[in-house]
Amino acid sequence: MSRAARSSRGSSALRFGRFASMGTVAALILIAGVWASWGTAQHAMLTKGRERGTVAVTSCGATTCTGPYTPLSPGSQPRPEVELENSVAVEKGGTYTVVLKPGGTDAVRSGPAGILYAWVPLGGALLLASVVVAGGLLRTRMAWVMAVAGAALLTAAFVAV
Repeated sequence: MSRAARSSRGSSALRFGRFASMGTVAALILIAGVWASWGTAQHAMLTKGRERGTVAVTSCGATTCTGPYTPLSPGSQPRPEVELENSVAVEKGGTYTVVLKPGGTDAVRSGPAGILYAWVPLGGALLLASVVVAGGLLRTRMAWVMAVAGAALLTAAFVAV
């Protein structure tokens, strides 16, 4: 076998290895983004049959804000205190529409702002995966689409919150 034929086969194997490994890394980044987002997004998006209402935030700690819960959905009961994640989107004195997580006093913001905020980890994952797709897979168009989608999601969440 000639030297050129062996070299061609070797570089094809290396290209396939790079494609497989970078494709796996990009897929894992996107799966992690969806996984991180879905824990909150499922409550914000799928509100049918869940307790919906408002929380008037009275105090904020390091990780959570608390306040009384006023129900808006039929069958929901008022609660003297529920917890809402303390983030840039929540401040003391504000009133927010929320959905209660089943079986507890944890609340998740609902409505467009809550849904967009829940998907922020996916927006970051899209931006990160776009770099892997562009550099490792050499698919620049796909990378640009992913980067623009991630940036649009993050910008929409920033504006809505």
